[in-house]
Amino acid sequence: MKRRTKLLYTLSAAFILSCKNDPKATENTTVTPTPKTEKTAVITKPDFVWSAANTYFLLTDRFNNGNPDNDITLNRTKETGLLRGFEGGDIQGIINKIEDGYFSDLGINAIWFSPVQEQIHDSVDEGTGSTYGFHGYWTKDWTNIDPNFGTHEDLKKLVTTAHKHGIRILMDVVLNHTGPVTDTDKVWPESWVRTTPQCTYKDYETAVTCTLVKNLPDVKSESNETVELPQFLIDKWKKEGRLKQELAELDTFFETSGLVRAPKNYIIKWLTDYVRELGIDGFRVDTVKHVEEDVWKSLEEQCQIAFKTWKENNPEAVLDNNDFYFLGELYGYGIGGKRFYDFGDRKVDYFAHGFDNLINFQFKYDATKGYEEIFSYYNDIIQKELGGKTVMNYVSSHDDGAPFDKLREKTFESGTKLLLTPGISQIYYGDETGRSLTIPGTEGDATLRSNMNWKDIATPETSALLEHWKKLGNFRKNHPAIGAGFHKKLSDTPYLFSRTYHKDDFLDQVLVGLDLTPGKKKIPVFGLFKEGEIVNDAYSGQKVKVVGNAIEIDSPFTIVLLEHI
Repeated sequence: MKRRTKLLYTLSAAFILSCKNDPKATENTTVTPTPKTEKTAVITKPDFVWSAANTYFLLTDRFNNGNPDNDITLNRTKETGLLRGFEGGDIQGIINKIEDGYFSDLGINAIWFSPVQEQIHDSVDEGTGSTYGFHGYWTKDWTNIDPNFGTHEDLKKLVTTAHKHGIRILMDVVLNHTGPVTDTDKVWPESWVRTTPQCTYKDYETAVTCTLVKNLPDVKSESNETVELPQFLIDKWKKEGRLKQELAELDTFFETSGLVRAPKNYIIKWLTDYVRELGIDGFRVDTVKHVEEDVWKSLEEQCQIAFKTWKENNPEAVLDNNDFYFLGELYGYGIGGKRFYDFGDRKVDYFAHGFDNLINFQFKYDATKGYEEIFSYYNDIIQKELGGKTVMNYVSSHDDGAPFDKLREKTFESGTKLLLTPGISQIYYGDETGRSLTIPGTEGDATLRSNMNWKDIATPETSALLEHWKKLGNFRKNHPAIGAGFHKKLSDTPYLFSRTYHKDDFLDQVLVGLDLTPGKKKIPVFGLFKEGEIVNDAYSGQKVKVVGNAIEIDSPFTIVLLEHI
């Protein structure tokens, strides 16, 4: 992989923050004063806390077309099923929206985009119409960026631009499988992959040592046998004029790491190159339960080494003292399982094998419950059971055919519950604009993957919805207490709660009210704000004074988001 120049942005020292709150929740059913906290530090620009992040997940091909010149490449001109070909979205399109302020306005401080490595060149027929690898999960060459998405320089610019705007980058990576086999895209050597049996999910082995679906070759990640590079890859690199450099870098990696030249370790090298060279902040790891957990631990360790190397080589570009972040897609995992996933014959703690966070497939069910039931339940598990780890919640995604609000009838409620629930929030592109998840004429998951509905933003209905998500998103971004802090119910009627995040001399406290009466309302503040202090309601934008341990506010909204000024 070609060596790149240093990124250019400002050094900003920060601290890694973690919660040290009292883990016991209070079950008050009436309004009762809370003793004033001795420390009353006010945060204005909080250091970045991964466990409180507001993440935006997008399909690179479907989000925004920033460079029409790369819409058709590699002779990908076959007719496909509806929304199963390349639509034109690319890395430059993401950059443009960062520079336009779209993500900042939405309160986003981390972007996860679908994989951008070079995909198989041809299409396949999945029974749902001919399909190209627009989604990014059909890798052909881990060392190269797919030309439909852009170039390595585009990816470098994306990271640099995001960092300049205070946004971290989660790169989506695949280690479990290669892309499907086509006439153009030959199968990898037998020493690298298996093509049978297909997974039956009866136990650990039948979920790991198998292919996910037919014609999706499974990398032999369990193997520690030394293997040679596939000949097609050698020929490809030679044709592209980078064979000598790629081979030299592999020699250096294996000599330095001490790892054997097994299939998994080649891919670990190729994936960590993006960290070592570009300063990628974290990985979203695909298909976690289909790879042996020790492999993930090895990848995480090499990512930490690569991230440290990048920081040492680019001191002027370092944002903070955070370690590399490791997020896993363990399909079917829910927060109710706490630290474990049960295969039937074996329970595995993936948090103990490198992962800081697992995507929470349970939230869409919990979102049907009341606010306090959700918030207190998540608070108790995160604060008590996960031991410094957390989960990522979502209301819709690229492959969940039964999301919380498939018909987009509860879009305001979706935003309120997602953005105020403890844990990391994952906004799937278009959640904030009501992008339709039911596209007539599509088959399978294509209905979830339509183009971003940019034109709808101009309508009054979508504009009002987007404004709601912006207010809540920025409140979450500005206050790590929302995602990482200790939740405490203060009152049933009106429903009020506080969140407190405390680390050393850093204290963040907020008070939130939901389902309030529109118009004039008096809100007790329970000693969280000083008598006479002017506080801000981040939802209405009004500033009010604390009098008699309460504030009075006149707004048409049913939400208050109270914060120190």
